[in-house]
Amino acid sequence: MLSGEWTLGWSVVVLLLAGAVTVWCSVRLAGVGDTLADRTGWGEAVFGAVLFGLVTSLSGIVMTTVAAVDGEPRLAYGNAVGGIAAQTLAVVAADAFHRRANLEHAAASLQNLLFGVLLAGLLGLSLMATFSPAVTVAGVHPASIVLVLVYMGGLHLVRRTDDPMWQAWEAVRTKETVEDVPDEEPEGTYARRRTGTLWVEFAAIAGVVIVAGWAVTQAAQVVLSSTGLRAGLVGAGIMGVINALPEAVTSIAAVRRGAVTLAFAAIIGGNCLDVLNLAIGDLAYSGGSLFHAAGRDELFLSAAALLMTTVVLAGLLVRQKTGWLRLGFDGWLLVLVYAGTMVTLAV
Repeated sequence: MLSGEWTLGWSVVVLLLAGAVTVWCSVRLAGVGDTLADRTGWGEAVFGAVLFGLVTSLSGIVMTTVAAVDGEPRLAYGNAVGGIAAQTLAVVAADAFHRRANLEHAAASLQNLLFGVLLAGLLGLSLMATFSPAVTVAGVHPASIVLVLVYMGGLHLVRRTDDPMWQAWEAVRTKETVEDVPDEEPEGTYARRRTGTLWVEFAAIAGVVIVAGWAVTQAAQVVLSSTGLRAGLVGAGIMGVINALPEAVTSIAAVRRGAVTLAFAAIIGGNCLDVLNLAIGDLAYSGGSLFHAAGRDELFLSAAALLMTTVVLAGLLVRQKTGWLRLGFDGWLLVLVYAGTMVTLAV
């Protein structure tokens, strides 16, 4: 069954099962990650964006890599940028579970702002790569190397914000702002477990997410070939949504635990890593530059992801406390942009 030709029915079952497994893993990950963020001293923003983001992005990394190796570059590209758009929408889902104030108001911090700026820059570089000369060095477009270097440089800058030169945001701290302060006397199931055991579970969850990502890719390729749907729609609407499940569920679980900074950082940090999926896919694709294999649908998705990122940044800067039906202006804009993107890809 694993090595043979999959049927459309079996592929749909695999997609549903992979989604369910991903949801379960994400709930466990929230508790483990929140505890480890306190014990390591990294803080929720950096831990959430780097390690949390890495684990929740593993399924997307596998999806992009497998699709590229199998000669489906548009599916690989669409999964990466479609996952970013869907994961950005996860901000709205997590916000719905934070009832005291909008999530962007409670989780506003200089580190989260910088991660948003880094994400916008990475998306801009990926679009520039598409319109650059189609050259490769050892089968890799130079932009892939630039993306990795920019990401590493961005992480370095974010980690230097413990004593930033710009602190105007501190002047408008409100009682609804949730500061990232490690728990001195943590409570609950995870607090009673050893740090080494938590790291083992963290790694085990990562392994399960990798297997789920591989299964989703195989199933999505069958759906693409059996239904005649466009690669951009399958990559964004099916693979991208399942790719976004870890960030969405983990963020909701983190919000329910009161770790709002961790919740927001997991989404934005996961998105930054998903842009690097393009570099990984470029390395795995043997047909030349992955950036130049992208079609109009994939570029449209990239532009939508960039637009949604600017909306999130605006929400962090404005910090609207409440809005219509508990969603701020940025939440409603995210819903409208994503819905309009999916409708455009479907027609």
